[in-house]
Amino acid sequence: MVGRRTALTLPAGLALLSAGAARAAGPGGSPAPALERAERPEELGFSRQGLERLSAWYQAEVDAGRIPGAALVVGRAGRLAWQEAIGMRDRDARAPMERDTLFRIASMTKPVTSLAAMILAEEGRLMLWHPVSRYLPEFKDLKVGPERAVLEREPTVLDLLRHTSGLTYGAPGAEAGSVPRAYADARVGDQSQTGEAFIANIARQPLRHQPGRYWEYSHSTDVLGRLVEVASGQSLDRFFAERILGPLGMTQTAFWAGQERAQRLAQPQVDPLTNARQAMPALVERPAWFWGGQGLVSTAMDYARLCQMFLGKGSLGEARIVSRHTVALMSADHLPPGTRTEPEVYRNQAVLAPVPENGHGFGLGFVVRNSAGRTSLPGSAGDFSWAGAYGPYFWIDPKEDLYAVLMIQGPANRMHYRYAMRQLVYQALS
Repeated sequence: MVGRRTALTLPAGLALLSAGAARAAGPGGSPAPALERAERPEELGFSRQGLERLSAWYQAEVDAGRIPGAALVVGRAGRLAWQEAIGMRDRDARAPMERDTLFRIASMTKPVTSLAAMILAEEGRLMLWHPVSRYLPEFKDLKVGPERAVLEREPTVLDLLRHTSGLTYGAPGAEAGSVPRAYADARVGDQSQTGEAFIANIARQPLRHQPGRYWEYSHSTDVLGRLVEVASGQSLDRFFAERILGPLGMTQTAFWAGQERAQRLAQPQVDPLTNARQAMPALVERPAWFWGGQGLVSTAMDYARLCQMFLGKGSLGEARIVSRHTVALMSADHLPPGTRTEPEVYRNQAVLAPVPENGHGFGLGFVVRNSAGRTSLPGSAGDFSWAGAYGPYFWIDPKEDLYAVLMIQGPANRMHYRYAMRQLVYQALS
Protein backbone atom coordinates (compact mmCIF):
# COMPACT_ATOMS: atom_id res chain seq x y z
CA MET A 1 0.00 0.00 0.00
CA VAL A 2 1.21 3.49 -0.85
CA GLY A 3 1.27 5.56 2.31
CA ARG A 4 -1.14 8.39 2.99
CA ARG A 5 0.21 11.65 4.32
CA THR A 6 -2.00 14.04 6.22
CA ALA A 7 -1.38 17.76 6.32
CA LEU A 8 -3.52 20.38 8.01
CA THR A 9 -1.48 23.55 7.69
CA LEU A 10 0.35 25.19 4.81
CA PRO A 11 3.99 26.24 5.29
CA ALA A 12 4.46 29.99 5.09
CA GLY A 13 7.10 32.06 3.35
CA LEU A 14 7.14 30.33 -0.05
CA ALA A 15 7.53 32.87 -2.84
CA LEU A 16 4.98 33.40 -5.58
CA LEU A 17 6.86 33.09 -8.87
CA SER A 18 4.53 35.10 -11.06
CA ALA A 19 5.82 38.45 -12.30
CA GLY A 20 4.76 41.16 -9.91
CA ALA A 21 4.30 38.57 -7.17
CA ALA A 22 2.36 39.83 -4.20
CA ARG A 23 3.02 39.18 -0.54
CA ALA A 24 0.63 36.91 1.31
CA ALA A 25 -0.94 39.86 3.01
CA GLY A 26 -4.26 41.44 3.63
CA PRO A 27 -5.07 45.16 3.61
CA GLY A 28 -2.28 47.34 4.86
CA GLY A 29 0.24 44.52 4.65
CA SER A 30 -1.28 42.50 7.49
CA PRO A 31 -0.69 38.74 7.17
CA ALA A 32 -3.38 36.81 5.34
CA PRO A 33 -5.30 34.69 7.84
CA ALA A 34 -4.64 31.00 8.19
CA LEU A 35 -7.48 28.60 7.51
CA GLU A 36 -8.27 27.46 11.03
CA ARG A 37 -8.48 23.72 11.58
CA ALA A 38 -11.23 22.21 13.68
CA GLU A 39 -9.89 19.95 16.42
CA ARG A 40 -12.49 17.35 15.49
CA PRO A 41 -14.58 17.13 12.30
CA GLU A 42 -17.62 16.55 14.53
CA GLU A 43 -17.39 20.21 15.55
CA LEU A 44 -18.32 21.07 11.97
CA GLY A 45 -21.08 18.52 11.61
CA PHE A 46 -19.02 15.78 9.96
CA SER A 47 -18.63 12.17 10.95
CA ARG A 48 -14.95 11.24 11.27
CA GLN A 49 -15.82 7.76 10.09
CA GLY A 50 -17.49 9.26 7.02
CA LEU A 51 -14.46 11.41 6.17
CA GLU A 52 -12.15 8.46 6.69
CA ARG A 53 -14.33 6.60 4.17
CA LEU A 54 -13.70 9.46 1.72
CA SER A 55 -9.93 9.12 2.10
CA ALA A 56 -10.04 5.33 2.04
CA TRP A 57 -11.92 5.37 -1.28
CA TYR A 58 -9.19 7.43 -2.99
CA GLN A 59 -6.49 5.35 -1.30
CA ALA A 60 -8.07 2.23 -2.79
CA GLU A 61 -7.92 3.83 -6.26
CA VAL A 62 -4.21 4.51 -5.69
CA ASP A 63 -3.59 0.95 -4.50
CA ALA A 64 -5.39 -0.45 -7.55
CA GLY A 65 -3.10 1.57 -9.83
CA ARG A 66 -5.88 3.67 -11.36
CA ILE A 67 -4.53 7.04 -10.14
CA PRO A 68 -1.11 7.98 -8.70
CA GLY A 69 -2.52 10.11 -5.89
CA ALA A 70 -4.94 12.80 -4.78
CA ALA A 71 -5.12 15.84 -2.53
CA LEU A 72 -8.41 16.49 -0.72
CA VAL A 73 -9.64 19.48 1.28
CA VAL A 74 -13.06 19.91 2.87
CA GLY A 75 -14.06 23.05 4.75
CA ARG A 76 -17.19 24.09 6.61
CA ALA A 77 -18.31 27.06 8.70
CA GLY A 78 -15.05 28.89 8.04
CA ARG A 79 -12.76 26.10 9.27
CA LEU A 80 -10.96 23.09 7.84
CA ALA A 81 -12.74 19.83 8.46
CA TRP A 82 -10.41 17.53 6.51
CA GLN A 83 -7.25 17.62 4.45
CA GLU A 84 -5.32 14.67 3.13
CA ALA A 85 -2.47 14.04 0.71
CA ILE A 86 -2.92 10.50 -0.58
CA GLY A 87 -0.64 8.24 -2.60
CA MET A 88 2.04 9.49 -4.96
CA ARG A 89 2.86 12.83 -6.51
CA ASP A 90 4.79 10.91 -9.19
CA ARG A 91 4.26 7.16 -9.39
CA ASP A 92 7.19 6.58 -11.76
CA ALA A 93 9.59 8.31 -9.37
CA ARG A 94 7.93 6.78 -6.27
CA ALA A 95 7.59 10.33 -4.94
CA PRO A 96 4.88 10.65 -2.28
CA MET A 97 2.07 13.17 -2.46
CA GLU A 98 2.86 16.08 -0.15
CA ARG A 99 0.83 18.91 1.33
CA ASP A 100 2.55 21.42 -0.98
CA THR A 101 2.25 19.38 -4.19
CA LEU A 102 1.49 21.61 -7.15
CA PHE A 103 -1.17 20.72 -9.71
CA ARG A 104 -1.87 22.04 -13.18
CA ILE A 105 -5.43 23.23 -12.63
CA ALA A 106 -6.27 24.03 -16.27
CA SER A 107 -9.83 25.48 -16.46
CA MET A 108 -10.00 26.04 -12.72
CA THR A 109 -8.12 29.18 -13.80
CA LYS A 110 -11.43 30.43 -15.26
CA PRO A 111 -13.12 31.34 -11.95
CA VAL A 112 -10.05 33.41 -11.02
CA THR A 113 -10.19 35.31 -14.32
CA SER A 114 -13.94 35.81 -13.91
CA LEU A 115 -13.32 37.20 -10.42
CA ALA A 116 -10.70 39.57 -11.83
CA ALA A 117 -13.26 40.89 -14.33
CA MET A 118 -15.80 41.42 -11.56
CA ILE A 119 -13.25 43.40 -9.51
CA LEU A 120 -12.91 45.75 -12.49
CA ALA A 121 -16.69 45.87 -12.85
CA GLU A 122 -17.02 46.97 -9.22
CA GLU A 123 -14.56 49.78 -9.94
CA GLY A 124 -16.43 50.92 -13.03
CA ARG A 125 -13.54 50.08 -15.34
CA LEU A 126 -15.55 47.34 -17.00
CA MET A 127 -19.26 47.12 -17.74
CA LEU A 128 -20.90 43.73 -18.26
CA TRP A 129 -23.38 45.06 -20.81
CA HIS A 130 -20.69 46.65 -22.99
CA PRO A 131 -19.84 44.94 -26.28
CA VAL A 132 -16.46 43.23 -26.21
CA SER A 133 -15.39 45.47 -29.11
CA ARG A 134 -15.46 48.48 -26.78
CA TYR A 135 -12.31 47.04 -25.17
CA LEU A 136 -11.02 44.86 -28.02
CA PRO A 137 -11.78 46.64 -31.32
CA GLU A 138 -10.84 43.51 -33.30
CA PHE A 139 -14.25 42.10 -32.25
CA LYS A 140 -16.21 44.84 -34.01
CA ASP A 141 -16.97 43.13 -37.33
CA LEU A 142 -17.35 39.45 -36.46
CA LYS A 143 -19.22 37.02 -38.71
CA VAL A 144 -21.16 33.89 -37.77
CA GLY A 145 -20.83 30.30 -39.01
CA PRO A 146 -19.07 28.84 -42.04
CA GLU A 147 -21.35 30.96 -44.23
CA ARG A 148 -20.09 34.06 -42.36
CA ALA A 149 -23.53 35.47 -41.64
CA VAL A 150 -24.04 38.97 -40.24
CA LEU A 151 -24.14 39.37 -36.44
CA GLU A 152 -27.56 39.88 -34.90
CA ARG A 153 -25.84 41.60 -31.98
CA GLU A 154 -22.28 41.91 -30.74
CA PRO A 155 -21.06 39.63 -27.94
CA THR A 156 -20.89 41.39 -24.59
CA VAL A 157 -18.64 41.04 -21.56
CA LEU A 158 -21.52 39.16 -19.90
CA ASP A 159 -21.49 36.71 -22.81
CA LEU A 160 -17.81 36.02 -22.18
CA LEU A 161 -18.45 35.37 -18.49
CA ARG A 162 -21.35 32.96 -19.09
CA HIS A 163 -20.01 31.33 -22.32
CA THR A 164 -22.76 32.60 -24.60
CA SER A 165 -20.44 34.67 -26.81
CA GLY A 166 -20.67 32.37 -29.84
CA LEU A 167 -16.98 31.47 -29.54
CA THR A 168 -15.84 27.86 -29.44
CA TYR A 169 -12.69 25.74 -29.07
CA GLY A 170 -10.68 24.29 -31.93
CA ALA A 171 -11.19 20.63 -32.83
CA PRO A 172 -8.76 19.16 -35.38
CA GLY A 173 -11.04 16.17 -35.95
CA ALA A 174 -14.14 18.25 -36.59
CA GLU A 175 -15.92 18.30 -39.93
CA ALA A 176 -14.05 20.17 -42.64
CA GLY A 177 -15.45 23.67 -43.05
CA SER A 178 -16.90 23.80 -39.54
CA VAL A 179 -15.97 26.58 -37.13
CA PRO A 180 -14.18 24.27 -34.63
CA ARG A 181 -12.10 22.97 -37.55
CA ALA A 182 -11.35 26.54 -38.69
CA TYR A 183 -10.08 27.35 -35.18
CA ALA A 184 -7.84 24.29 -35.24
CA ASP A 185 -6.51 25.02 -38.74
CA ALA A 186 -5.76 28.63 -37.73
CA ARG A 187 -4.05 27.42 -34.51
CA VAL A 188 -6.18 29.73 -32.41
CA GLY A 189 -5.08 27.88 -29.26
CA ASP A 190 -1.35 28.05 -30.02
CA GLN A 191 0.31 28.57 -26.63
CA SER A 192 3.28 30.39 -28.17
CA GLN A 193 1.13 33.38 -29.18
CA THR A 194 1.10 36.72 -27.45
CA GLY A 195 -2.20 38.05 -26.18
CA GLU A 196 -2.40 40.52 -29.04
CA ALA A 197 -1.77 37.78 -31.61
CA PHE A 198 -4.39 35.52 -30.02
CA ILE A 199 -7.07 38.23 -30.17
CA ALA A 200 -6.22 39.09 -33.77
CA ASN A 201 -6.31 35.40 -34.71
CA ILE A 202 -9.59 34.49 -33.01
CA ALA A 203 -11.32 37.65 -34.30
CA ARG A 204 -10.51 36.58 -37.88
CA GLN A 205 -12.50 33.36 -37.38
CA PRO A 206 -16.30 33.26 -37.52
CA LEU A 207 -18.33 32.71 -34.37
CA ARG A 208 -19.95 29.28 -34.15
CA HIS A 209 -23.32 30.70 -33.06
CA GLN A 210 -25.11 34.00 -32.79
CA PRO A 211 -24.28 35.50 -29.35
CA GLY A 212 -26.75 34.61 -26.61
CA ARG A 213 -28.30 31.58 -28.30
CA TYR A 214 -25.99 28.74 -27.14
CA TRP A 215 -24.01 27.88 -24.06
CA GLU A 216 -20.73 26.87 -25.67
CA TYR A 217 -17.64 26.06 -23.60
CA SER A 218 -15.00 28.06 -25.39
CA HIS A 219 -12.11 30.49 -25.52
CA SER A 220 -14.46 33.09 -23.97
CA THR A 221 -12.47 33.26 -20.73
CA ASP A 222 -9.17 33.56 -22.63
CA VAL A 223 -10.65 36.60 -24.38
CA LEU A 224 -11.89 37.84 -21.00
CA GLY A 225 -8.35 37.54 -19.62
CA ARG A 226 -7.04 39.78 -22.38
CA LEU A 227 -9.90 42.19 -21.73
CA VAL A 228 -8.86 42.35 -18.05
CA GLU A 229 -5.34 43.27 -19.17
CA VAL A 230 -6.60 46.06 -21.42
CA ALA A 231 -9.07 47.45 -18.87
CA SER A 232 -6.60 47.32 -15.98
CA GLY A 233 -3.41 48.26 -17.81
CA GLN A 234 -1.66 45.28 -16.20
CA SER A 235 -0.63 41.82 -17.33
CA LEU A 236 -3.01 39.15 -16.08
CA ASP A 237 -0.45 37.53 -13.79
CA ARG A 238 0.32 40.86 -12.11
CA PHE A 239 -3.36 41.66 -11.66
CA PHE A 240 -3.96 38.22 -10.16
CA ALA A 241 -1.00 38.60 -7.81
CA GLU A 242 -1.85 42.08 -6.58
CA ARG A 243 -5.63 41.90 -6.40
CA ILE A 244 -6.47 38.24 -5.67
CA LEU A 245 -3.62 35.83 -4.90
CA GLY A 246 -1.61 38.10 -2.63
CA PRO A 247 -4.50 39.38 -0.50
CA LEU A 248 -5.85 35.82 -0.10
CA GLY A 249 -2.47 34.38 0.84
CA MET A 250 -2.42 32.06 -2.18
CA THR A 251 1.36 31.99 -2.20
CA GLN A 252 1.64 28.77 -4.22
CA THR A 253 -0.55 29.80 -7.16
CA ALA A 254 1.01 31.21 -10.33
CA PHE A 255 1.12 30.78 -14.09
CA TRP A 256 4.30 28.73 -13.97
CA ALA A 257 6.25 26.73 -11.42
CA GLY A 258 9.83 27.75 -12.15
CA GLN A 259 12.76 25.35 -12.10
CA GLU A 260 13.07 25.42 -8.32
CA ARG A 261 9.47 24.22 -7.84
CA ALA A 262 9.23 21.87 -10.80
CA GLN A 263 9.95 18.83 -8.64
CA ARG A 264 6.77 19.57 -6.66
CA LEU A 265 4.47 19.24 -9.69
CA ALA A 266 2.15 16.23 -9.67
CA GLN A 267 2.67 13.99 -12.67
CA PRO A 268 0.19 11.79 -14.54
CA GLN A 269 0.73 8.08 -14.92
CA VAL A 270 0.00 5.66 -17.74
CA ASP A 271 -3.76 5.34 -17.45
CA PRO A 272 -5.06 1.75 -17.31
CA LEU A 273 -8.18 2.74 -19.29
CA THR A 274 -6.26 4.16 -22.25
CA ASN A 275 -2.78 2.66 -21.82
CA ALA A 276 -1.50 6.20 -22.38
CA ARG A 277 -0.37 9.15 -20.30
CA GLN A 278 -2.41 12.34 -20.64
CA ALA A 279 -0.33 15.04 -22.27
CA MET A 280 -0.09 18.23 -20.25
CA PRO A 281 2.11 21.30 -20.33
CA ALA A 282 5.25 21.41 -18.21
CA LEU A 283 4.43 24.92 -16.88
CA VAL A 284 8.00 25.23 -15.66
CA GLU A 285 9.00 28.23 -17.79
CA ARG A 286 7.30 31.62 -18.02
CA PRO A 287 4.65 31.40 -20.77
CA ALA A 288 4.54 33.75 -23.75
CA TRP A 289 1.16 35.03 -22.50
CA PHE A 290 -1.12 34.39 -19.54
CA TRP A 291 -4.25 32.63 -20.77
CA GLY A 292 -7.31 33.52 -18.71
CA GLY A 293 -9.01 30.19 -19.36
CA GLN A 294 -6.14 27.93 -18.35
CA GLY A 295 -2.57 27.79 -17.14
CA LEU A 296 -2.41 28.25 -13.37
CA VAL A 297 -0.59 25.88 -11.05
CA SER A 298 -1.90 25.67 -7.50
CA THR A 299 -2.22 23.49 -4.42
CA ALA A 300 -5.32 22.07 -2.79
CA MET A 301 -4.89 24.38 0.19
CA ASP A 302 -4.34 27.47 -1.94
CA TYR A 303 -7.51 26.81 -3.89
CA ALA A 304 -9.33 26.20 -0.62
CA ARG A 305 -8.55 29.81 0.29
CA LEU A 306 -10.29 30.98 -2.89
CA CYS A 307 -13.30 28.79 -2.08
CA GLN A 308 -13.48 30.15 1.45
CA MET A 309 -13.43 33.70 0.07
CA PHE A 310 -16.46 32.90 -2.11
CA LEU A 311 -18.16 31.17 0.81
CA GLY A 312 -17.33 34.24 2.91
CA LYS A 313 -19.27 36.40 0.43
CA GLY A 314 -16.19 38.05 -1.01
CA SER A 315 -13.83 38.20 1.95
CA LEU A 316 -11.26 36.11 3.77
CA GLY A 317 -10.21 37.57 7.10
CA GLU A 318 -9.51 41.27 6.57
CA ALA A 319 -9.10 40.83 2.82
CA ARG A 320 -12.19 41.96 0.95
CA ILE A 321 -11.87 40.97 -2.73
CA VAL A 322 -15.41 41.80 -3.95
CA SER A 323 -18.72 42.67 -2.35
CA ARG A 324 -21.29 40.11 -1.24
CA HIS A 325 -23.60 41.33 -4.01
CA THR A 326 -20.94 40.55 -6.60
CA VAL A 327 -20.58 37.00 -5.25
CA ALA A 328 -24.36 36.65 -5.37
CA LEU A 329 -24.38 37.87 -8.98
CA MET A 330 -21.57 35.50 -9.98
CA SER A 331 -23.25 32.48 -8.40
CA ALA A 332 -26.70 33.13 -9.92
CA ASP A 333 -27.86 31.35 -13.08
CA HIS A 334 -27.36 33.69 -16.07
CA LEU A 335 -28.51 31.41 -18.89
CA PRO A 336 -31.72 32.76 -20.48
CA PRO A 337 -34.65 30.37 -20.94
CA GLY A 338 -34.26 28.42 -24.16
CA THR A 339 -30.46 28.61 -24.25
CA ARG A 340 -29.26 25.63 -26.25
CA THR A 341 -26.12 23.50 -25.99
CA GLU A 342 -24.10 21.38 -28.38
CA PRO A 343 -24.22 17.56 -27.98
CA GLU A 344 -20.55 17.43 -26.92
CA VAL A 345 -21.53 19.20 -23.70
CA TYR A 346 -23.27 16.03 -22.56
CA ARG A 347 -20.42 13.81 -23.68
CA ASN A 348 -17.74 15.88 -21.94
CA GLN A 349 -19.50 16.94 -18.74
CA ALA A 350 -22.41 14.52 -18.36
CA VAL A 351 -24.42 15.15 -15.17
CA LEU A 352 -22.34 18.25 -14.35
CA ALA A 353 -23.31 19.94 -17.64
CA PRO A 354 -25.11 23.31 -17.26
CA VAL A 355 -28.42 22.25 -18.77
CA PRO A 356 -31.97 22.26 -17.34
CA GLU A 357 -32.18 18.47 -17.63
CA ASN A 358 -29.49 18.28 -14.93
CA GLY A 359 -31.01 21.03 -12.81
CA HIS A 360 -28.01 23.22 -13.62
CA GLY A 361 -27.40 26.61 -15.17
CA PHE A 362 -24.28 28.73 -15.52
CA GLY A 363 -23.21 31.80 -13.60
CA LEU A 364 -20.28 34.15 -14.13
CA GLY A 365 -17.46 31.64 -14.03
CA PHE A 366 -18.96 28.35 -12.88
CA VAL A 367 -21.84 25.88 -13.12
CA VAL A 368 -24.73 26.79 -10.81
CA ARG A 369 -27.13 24.24 -9.37
CA ASN A 370 -30.78 25.28 -9.59
CA SER A 371 -32.45 22.16 -8.24
CA ALA A 372 -31.65 19.55 -5.62
CA GLY A 373 -33.04 16.98 -8.03
CA ARG A 374 -32.64 16.19 -11.75
CA THR A 375 -29.13 14.80 -11.19
CA SER A 376 -27.61 11.69 -9.67
CA LEU A 377 -25.21 13.73 -7.52
CA PRO A 378 -25.91 15.07 -4.02
CA GLY A 379 -25.77 18.79 -3.40
CA SER A 380 -27.92 21.82 -2.69
CA ALA A 381 -29.79 24.30 -4.84
CA GLY A 382 -27.45 27.27 -5.10
CA ASP A 383 -24.15 25.38 -5.02
CA PHE A 384 -21.60 26.26 -7.70
CA SER A 385 -18.60 24.44 -9.10
CA TRP A 386 -16.02 24.03 -11.82
CA ALA A 387 -13.21 21.71 -12.87
CA GLY A 388 -10.09 21.37 -15.02
CA ALA A 389 -9.22 19.10 -17.95
CA TYR A 390 -6.34 17.49 -16.05
CA GLY A 391 -8.61 16.27 -13.26
CA PRO A 392 -9.09 18.88 -10.47
CA TYR A 393 -12.55 19.87 -9.24
CA PHE A 394 -14.16 22.08 -6.60
CA TRP A 395 -17.59 23.07 -5.45
CA ILE A 396 -19.04 25.54 -2.96
CA ASP A 397 -22.34 24.90 -1.18
CA PRO A 398 -23.56 28.06 0.59
CA LYS A 399 -26.61 26.30 2.05
CA GLU A 400 -24.36 23.85 3.90
CA ASP A 401 -21.63 26.50 4.44
CA LEU A 402 -19.29 23.98 2.82
CA TYR A 403 -16.64 23.72 0.12
CA ALA A 404 -14.52 20.85 -1.16
CA VAL A 405 -11.43 20.70 -3.37
CA LEU A 406 -10.16 17.64 -5.22
CA MET A 407 -6.74 17.73 -6.88
CA ILE A 408 -5.78 14.86 -9.16
CA GLN A 409 -3.67 14.82 -12.32
CA GLY A 410 -4.36 12.98 -15.54
CA PRO A 411 -6.98 10.19 -15.19
CA ALA A 412 -8.99 9.55 -18.34
CA ASN A 413 -12.11 8.89 -16.25
CA ARG A 414 -11.88 12.16 -14.35
CA MET A 415 -15.66 12.54 -14.06
CA HIS A 416 -15.74 9.35 -11.96
CA TYR A 417 -13.49 10.95 -9.35
CA ARG A 418 -15.47 14.18 -9.26
CA TYR A 419 -18.74 12.34 -8.79
CA ALA A 420 -17.18 10.23 -6.01
CA MET A 421 -15.90 13.33 -4.20
CA ARG A 422 -19.42 14.77 -4.11
CA GLN A 423 -21.03 11.55 -2.96
CA LEU A 424 -18.45 10.82 -0.25
CA VAL A 425 -18.35 14.35 1.19
CA TYR A 426 -22.10 14.59 1.60
CA GLN A 427 -22.39 11.13 3.15
CA ALA A 428 -19.95 12.30 5.82
CA LEU A 429 -22.31 15.04 7.04
CA SER A 430 -23.78 13.90 10.34
